[in-house]
Amino acid sequence: MNREFWRDRRVLVTGHTGFKGTWLSLWLKEMGAVVTGYAHQSNATPDLYRLSGVERGITSVVGDIKNILDLTITLEKAQPEVVFHLAAQSLVRDSYKFPAETYATNVMGTVNLLETVRRFGKVKAVVNVTTDKCYQNKEWVWPYRESDRLGGADPYSSSKACSELVTEAYRRSFFDQDGCTAVATARAGNVIGGGDGSPERLLPSTLAAWDLGLPIELRNPNAVRPWQFVLEPLRGYLDLAERLCEAGQDYSGSWNFGPQQSDAQPVTAVVKAMASIYGDNCEWSVSAQDHPHESQLLQLDCAKSNSKLGWFAQTNLVDAIEEVMAWHRRWKSGDDISEFMHERIAAYEAKTKQTR
Repeated sequence: MNREFWRDRRVLVTGHTGFKGTWLSLWLKEMGAVVTGYAHQSNATPDLYRLSGVERGITSVVGDIKNILDLTITLEKAQPEVVFHLAAQSLVRDSYKFPAETYATNVMGTVNLLETVRRFGKVKAVVNVTTDKCYQNKEWVWPYRESDRLGGADPYSSSKACSELVTEAYRRSFFDQDGCTAVATARAGNVIGGGDGSPERLLPSTLAAWDLGLPIELRNPNAVRPWQFVLEPLRGYLDLAERLCEAGQDYSGSWNFGPQQSDAQPVTAVVKAMASIYGDNCEWSVSAQDHPHESQLLQLDCAKSNSKLGWFAQTNLVDAIEEVMAWHRRWKSGDDISEFMHERIAAYEAKTKQTR
């Protein structure tokens, strides 16, 4: 990642008020990018977007990715060279509750974004952030490669596979020539980090229960996921966008960004590691309720990102969990979260420089 590349670079981030969107927007702002965000207002607890202070120094537009007119106006005003598309309905369980809304947001939202970029004609690079769950999960022990079949047994996974197909169709139909917008998709693992306010995800729901002195009920304790620290895939998105701008179509297509294989661990291993750091009154049980289907085993093969981007995961699972717990302690103490997040970005950058 080249900080100088981003200085004064005009960037649009959809979904900038979300968990990953906030961290990415803050990082871009810190590097001197001219950032415009387009998203719903945040209603998470904790509200990472507000706590981070990222709204000071960027242009924030409240809008719906399903509204192509508002999106077009925003793009015309922002005049971006790079677009990061993170706006999405991102929860598996919510996709069972609201399947039509999930497809409208994740599929037609992608169509709207790419159609707007196509009409605008001045964007150099688009990175559409999808998910590791876009693969047709066969519950096998091998990690999934970018060439493996897409699919999904739940509306969320299916909608993200559709988003991948939409992106590929637009890329081949409208962006497949030299000089056109370079378009790629990024498939990350289970991202964890400070400030995730989703009550449906493992770490925030566990911390919320323990803070109240309650046990956490695990609905899928043996599920294995590729857990990774939030700044890891964000660095991958930034690296990828730089290459798309510099080398165009050579870097178009799909890319995996996941942890080392040893960090693909079951839910119970993550909860035990959290308990060892949290302290007293850390209890959990297995939920007796019936829950919607979720895959049991999921891993990513990142050989393509390793070899072509020089991107490697730098933060192991234990350190990633410590990052979450440190953020949580800072928030509970009432200290300045914005300052802390800047510190963590600086520390992460220093670590990645040392390992190159």
